Amino acid sequence: SLTVSSTKLIECSTNSFSPESVRLVDGAGLCSGRVEVKSNQSWASVCEADFDRQDAEVVCGELGCGVPAALQGGLYGEGGGQTWDKEFQCKGKESLLLDCDTSDRENNTCLPGNAVGLTCSEPDDVRLVGGGSRCAGVVEGYDQGEWRTVEADDWNQENVAAVVCRQLGCGSTVSALPGNTTGGIRVYCEGDESSLRECFRSYDFLPGLTVICSDLLVQPDIYLTDPMGGVFRGHQGPEMFRGYNFTITCSTQPQYPGGSFLLTFTGSNRTQTQPAVNHSAAFLFPAADDSHQGNYSCVYDNYVFSHNFSSESELLSLTITASPLPAFIIRHVVVLLILLTAITTSYLYYKPTRRQKRVNRVSSMDLYVNAMEMVSLSSRAEAGPGEERAAQGTE
Repeated sequence: SLTVSSTKLIECSTNSFSPESVRLVDGAGLCSGRVEVKSNQSWASVCEADFDRQDAEVVCGELGCGVPAALQGGLYGEGGGQTWDKEFQCKGKESLLLDCDTSDRENNTCLPGNAVGLTCSEPDDVRLVGGGSRCAGVVEGYDQGEWRTVEADDWNQENVAAVVCRQLGCGSTVSALPGNTTGGIRVYCEGDESSLRECFRSYDFLPGLTVICSDLLVQPDIYLTDPMGGVFRGHQGPEMFRGYNFTITCSTQPQYPGGSFLLTFTGSNRTQTQPAVNHSAAFLFPAADDSHQGNYSCVYDNYVFSHNFSSESELLSLTITASPLPAFIIRHVVVLLILLTAITTSYLYYKPTRRQKRVNRVSSMDLYVNAMEMVSLSSRAEAGPGEERAAQGTE
């Protein structure tokens, strides 16, 4: 349903929302509350026994909300009016609740606590396109199964922009200007609505609306790199030894070219600034000491759409601890350990190889001697007694 201030002239068309016949009351917004149906110019609550999920799908669709998320009797109170005396028999595809078939209720009473409450999901039915950010661009609304350009009169542009920025979670309005496109949804907002669904709409041929919100830039990232190549983020950040170098890097998504990063140190006035090169900047600290302990953050600044914008990262927590040995001793010990490991590995590899070669040489000699002896014995066996004595005399 749509509410409009009585002091404003509203243009309607046959394509706009139907006359109000169902509503959700006492909820958190347009898409949640106790189901009430208009009956004889008065509102009547609907009994839980007369209402099911298919009926709820029709109500959520009629109100321009998402799918049903919760359906329960007494969820949003009982109200003080009368009770609807029919049972709805929707198939879930009807455009309006009053288009559904109905039947007489079997029991003419609705017990206390059984007035049905309904919560519909809140679909993201508005977006900003063409601005390089989800928080800047031409306003489009999802209507009748497609995205349409949102239009607004000059006097109502700021109100519409405020609702759009609020609904998208993009902060406050920086600018609201007419666009070039025409032929979309004409919207009227009071400015305090939580979403564009709560504003009145019709169909017209006004210029579209271009909106820029304050939270234009995405949140930058911050991380620390230690000398060994380790990368650390967040409050559970690294512990650095005194005397060691480290680097803090700020980066952001490639939304817009240029800009700069300001590295801030919580608890002091220490800041450093570098231009954003390829959407990042690296801050090198040659030797860590106690003065570097604390929380760091990156602030990304950029001048876009004739305005200055900024966005701050989460905090990075750094702790400085005492090294067990001076840094130069540790470096020498590491080098010596590497050399010792290389020497030991080489020794263990080559020693078995040499031993195996000696074993092979001995084995080959033994085989040769044994073979010669076998040949000699064989020759003696084949010779006669005289030949054997002659051979012995010769020897």
